[in-house]
Amino acid sequence: MKKMIRNSLILAILIVSFISCSGKALYNAGTYEGEGKGHGGTIVVSVTVSDKAIEAIELVENPESEFSLKPINALIESAIKENSGDIDAISGASETSEGMITAIQAALAKASTGKTQDAVSKSEATTALEDDQADIVIIGAGGAGLSAAKAAADAGAKVIVLEKMAFVGGNTNYATGGLNAAYTDQQKAKGIEDSVEQYFEDTMKGGKNLNDPALVKVLTEKSKDNVNWLTSLGADLSDVGFLGGSTNSRTHRPTGGASIGAHIVSVLDKVAEEVADIRTGSKVVAITADGGVVNGVDVETADGIYHITAKAVIIASGGFGSSPEKIVQFKPALKGFGTTNHPGATGDALELVKPLNVALVDMEQIQTHPTVVPVKNTMITEAVRGNGAIMVNREAERFVSELQTRDVVSDAELAQTGQTVFLCFDQGVRESLKAIEHYATSGLLTEAGSIAELASALDLDGETLQATIDTYNGYVDSGSDPDFGRADLPRKIENPPFYMVEVGPAVHHTMGGLKIDTDTKVINESGEWVTGLFAAGEVTGGVHGANRLGGNAMADITIYGRIAGTQAASYVK
Repeated sequence: MKKMIRNSLILAILIVSFISCSGKALYNAGTYEGEGKGHGGTIVVSVTVSDKAIEAIELVENPESEFSLKPINALIESAIKENSGDIDAISGASETSEGMITAIQAALAKASTGKTQDAVSKSEATTALEDDQADIVIIGAGGAGLSAAKAAADAGAKVIVLEKMAFVGGNTNYATGGLNAAYTDQQKAKGIEDSVEQYFEDTMKGGKNLNDPALVKVLTEKSKDNVNWLTSLGADLSDVGFLGGSTNSRTHRPTGGASIGAHIVSVLDKVAEEVADIRTGSKVVAITADGGVVNGVDVETADGIYHITAKAVIIASGGFGSSPEKIVQFKPALKGFGTTNHPGATGDALELVKPLNVALVDMEQIQTHPTVVPVKNTMITEAVRGNGAIMVNREAERFVSELQTRDVVSDAELAQTGQTVFLCFDQGVRESLKAIEHYATSGLLTEAGSIAELASALDLDGETLQATIDTYNGYVDSGSDPDFGRADLPRKIENPPFYMVEVGPAVHHTMGGLKIDTDTKVINESGEWVTGLFAAGEVTGGVHGANRLGGNAMADITIYGRIAGTQAASYVK
């Protein structure tokens, strides 16, 4: 039930029909291979052509992450539709796009007859866009939007999901740490004692008690059921780890500590597209209302603008971490900071809701993540520290309890020489967490057979670094860190090879957003519900307060996404 763009199929058929009638043989019919360098290695494709058209494109080798399949599939569709390798890269997956496009072009070069295709303008090939209707329109196909789609459709609603990017997932694709929940069967199986009450206290404390307690209560009380729901859909949440700010290990993730985000998106996308109409390349440019009651949206696509009439609208379009203008508007001190966010996280909803006088909360509360690789803006998951890594400065000394909340660790980094530091760990940590393999294959890690060699490679003092690690290992033995009070000391750093990666803080999460109640109803500046409007995920404010704990974003988007879908479906009946 997924549509990439309205009329894209019509466009493809008309283009191919035009080419078929042109009489030119563009290709030597057959199957050809091509390759290109992607983010994780060499991408190899197999392209099958007739004499006038690309018939099929298949991946032969794909070294990219699970997340990359979405932009790759979008590129394949685009190449077949355009009957050409001259296609646009996918925003948010530039290296993968370049590798895939190069591979397609290389295969087509082998197949080419040297003839060129007559141009077909889009205006010639498209037909007028028709308006549409649904019970519920969902803006955004990230974790919150897909959760809402599944819940709403299961409750009997006709659902259309609109995603402005070429692929689903949004920031959820980038999530690595895990999903928080308390008192779960997975925790019990590992002998971990935890409670909803402790989870609530940790979340409020992490947010400096600026959080809306009612929203946090729902988050924590529904967390166990959320894990059960996701597991029932096919998610693997069997591993449980520890992230900063939590009293107990409660961060659920796939077996071996693999990245959570792409896995959850894959699960939710599969079940949501079975019951909802998911349209990518579809940007909502207006939310319409009559007499204060929301009644639909205007949608912009590559083919034009159309309207969808709807009884309810759910906003799940994410935060504004990729909008430097909005970041500086709400927190000027972050001017010039990098970001871990995908390019589509530009806070579009903030403009969409202005005519509806929606109340905003906590807009100045913007979180930086402390372990982001400079320039590349690759986030190193907090789970690396949770599994035993330490942080050292350019003096080769520890300077903070590594699993303090993100704001505390980020501030400590900014006080160090150069304002960047190094994560340091050994082979034992690497083997404990599958997510590290991606960092290794991406060339982010400096590796050495000894501490002295590692220090030399990064121009650090070897004797000081060795002394720092020896002292830390002693704290692991004693179970106490008198220097910085690190409570979780899972393992020594003693098994070669040894690794380091330079990191610093970057914009990571925008805690502020639209004001909602516990039913995800969007509240206006008069304290009343904007009738027919719901919201969930990072687009909302109030759940996380002044600082979000690692693992709480995944809990937030899936729990409140599901609530939004259920509540909207109940409203439209």
